Amino acid sequence: MSKNIGVAELKRRFSEVVSEVSRDGDQVVIERSGKPLAALVSLKDFEIVAQDGKKRENMGLLAAIGAWEDFEDMDSLIKDIYRRRKKAKERSVRGIS
Repeated sequence: MSKNIGVAELKRRFSEVVSEVSRDGDQVVIERSGKPLAALVSLKDFEIVAQDGKKRENMGLLAAIGAWEDFEDMDSLIKDIYRRRKKAKERSVRGIS
């Protein structure tokens, strides 16, 4: 379960909130003036995020290529980019005909 808590309230209830996070797996977004600043998560959740980050680090350019899978019509997106670059008058780009 995810919930938001202000910095002042977190200071007052720190021990209780830490217990909830570690025991129940809650995720807490810490806010100041209604703006999110940080998050408090269980060690298990943190390790998952850290491990995922390491996997992506090791993939290098392959991570970017894998991100393309999220785009359903990459070919038409690329064609549109080239079409717009051809029309652009600000500067010419070699290799686009």
